Amino acid sequence: MLVGSSIVQQQKYLEQSDPETAILIAGLITFFVGILTLIIGIFRLGFIDSVLSRALLRGFISAVAIVIIIEQFLTMTLLTEQSIRDGVGHASSTVEKFVYIVTHFGDVHQLTTIVSFSSFAFLLMGGFLKAKYAKRYPWTQFVPEILICAIIFTILCAIFKWNEDGVAILGHIQGGGFPSFQIPAPPSKMHVLDCFQTAVLISVVGFVESIVVTKTYGTKYNYSVSANRELVALGTANLVCAFFQGFPAYGGMARSSINDRAGAKTQFSGLITCIFVLICLFFLLPLFYFLPKSVLAAIISFAALILLHELPEDLHFMYKIRAWNDFALLFLTFFITIFVSIEYGTLIAVALSLVLVVKHTTYPRISILGRIGNTNKFKPIKDFPDSAEHVEGVLVVKISEPLYFANTGQLKDRLRRLEAFGDMSVHPSEEARLSPIENVIFDIETMEDLDASAAQILLEIVEAYHNRDVTVYFVKIRDNQKLLFVRSGLWDKVGEEHFFGQISDALEYINMKTLGIGIE
Repeated sequence: MLVGSSIVQQQKYLEQSDPETAILIAGLITFFVGILTLIIGIFRLGFIDSVLSRALLRGFISAVAIVIIIEQFLTMTLLTEQSIRDGVGHASSTVEKFVYIVTHFGDVHQLTTIVSFSSFAFLLMGGFLKAKYAKRYPWTQFVPEILICAIIFTILCAIFKWNEDGVAILGHIQGGGFPSFQIPAPPSKMHVLDCFQTAVLISVVGFVESIVVTKTYGTKYNYSVSANRELVALGTANLVCAFFQGFPAYGGMARSSINDRAGAKTQFSGLITCIFVLICLFFLLPLFYFLPKSVLAAIISFAALILLHELPEDLHFMYKIRAWNDFALLFLTFFITIFVSIEYGTLIAVALSLVLVVKHTTYPRISILGRIGNTNKFKPIKDFPDSAEHVEGVLVVKISEPLYFANTGQLKDRLRRLEAFGDMSVHPSEEARLSPIENVIFDIETMEDLDASAAQILLEIVEAYHNRDVTVYFVKIRDNQKLLFVRSGLWDKVGEEHFFGQISDALEYINMKTLGIGIE
């Protein structure tokens, strides 16, 4: 759909609608897709798939399924040409197309509609029966209901001459053998940047879907998946494909599901598929002459419907655990894709994912520790409100992750709020709830590392506490951290005598210092 939308837009710029130009545009987009995907794989950026949350992906994939189904409904009712004449074309939103179908349902071609929905019902029934009897009769998984559907309705169309009654058929297709090698050069007056933008969207969507598929079956069959190797392979395939006027190609959930249900175990299944496709292209094209286009649209709609299969389960799970944020993200992505376009839905999904990742990584994980009774055990007060108690006049802060430039920006503000309220959920405009402190103890046992920016921020924090006559202590410092503490001046600023192995040792030092007892 993304390639088709770009071709239509480019043909408007070029004022040409011939198939040769469309093929050149598609080949150029495929070339850009191959280059982008290959670069992402070579530079080992496969981790990008991890930034896309399941909720966002589910919202986007579900919306794409709806977009595909409504798009095919125009073909299934033979309203495509009429809708274009009425101003509802490829550039129109899915909602506009849906409204058009509903308001012009009286204009549908009755025989085409009957054929379409009969084939759709056939596919639904076939899928239902296979799911119902899969365990009792495993051989049913090998029944190709889509192929059977195409054969049956092609034969019926040939017998009853539906094409003479207005049903659009595939007709005569000229198979020209293997495509020739051709450098994907852009036609003159072509907006190359628009094609590149489309290629970026296709690369993102294709990469995400491919990795989701590979991880799904990797988990199911217990094998590892390298996202970077997948990207290199996909990029190379698309790059080669571009020189033979091919479309962008990625792994698909629906096709992989069919392959899995058929019992495929290795890449050999792809070779078998390739052989049969070539046989069809070279020898069997005349047999598809009477295949109704509306049946093809029904097959595509059925494949898109499979994409909605996991949506109810995911929605139920989010509701069960009260994941309202995920609900909001899912529906936001869904409605933007439906009401605006797939392109904007993709951009919003990726942008939101990146924003959420950045927000998460820039939020330092720190907590206030409290003493458990009269013991020397300390636990986060937030997690143990009934047993962990504040130490009077002392703020015990546990830094639970490595500090680096991205997550230290909010460290000062979080410390101030924890010092005043003991809880980050309290609004900073409220009155302080905790008594003023005289000592701060930083537990940095789980802070495995810190960079120069973090060391500088810590130095500023220590200086700010000293200016308020608050003494700073560090406990459980690692050897690799100590070197940076010394080099940055933190060691001297804090004072060598203020570093301890345990929180209890630091508290004992504070108590003795308060009582005026000499310490060696």
